[in-house]
Amino acid sequence: MSNAFPPRLRVQSHSPASYAIVASKFNEVFVQSLVDNAHSELNALEPKANIVLIWTPGSFEIPLFVQAAAELKRFQAIIALGVILEGETLHAHLIAEPVSRALLEISLKHKLPVVHGVLLVKDEAQARARCMGTEHNRGVEVARAAVSAARKLPEIV
Repeated sequence: MSNAFPPRLRVQSHSPASYAIVASKFNEVFVQSLVDNAHSELNALEPKANIVLIWTPGSFEIPLFVQAAAELKRFQAIIALGVILEGETLHAHLIAEPVSRALLEISLKHKLPVVHGVLLVKDEAQARARCMGTEHNRGVEVARAAVSAARKLPEIV
């Protein structure tokens, strides 16, 4: 686990930004914690932000819903959240790799920050540490990354 936790950004009071959180229902106990932490951090950084939550059946479906949200052209950033637990087969990797590739492609195609918070973890203990922990919570991290990218991108495009 990385120790490079991004610092909290300044609160902005400019015109309200819009963010989408696309989250998997699979492994919901962990994903819900990521969603709650991301939502809370977005509200802290952008108190007037419009935050839309979109649930998907599983992590494999996340890119489809991120693509649909990107096509609406109303979000400054989209956060993708999911938890994929490794098992005894390669199934988890068969899901994680194309999801990662698709999220990158959507971001580049739409020139839109798509923040990758779909975690591939070894077991529930790793999921708990990354989703429910307070020291390096990935929900907080992705929210900070989304806000940072949403603020920075307009400066260069």
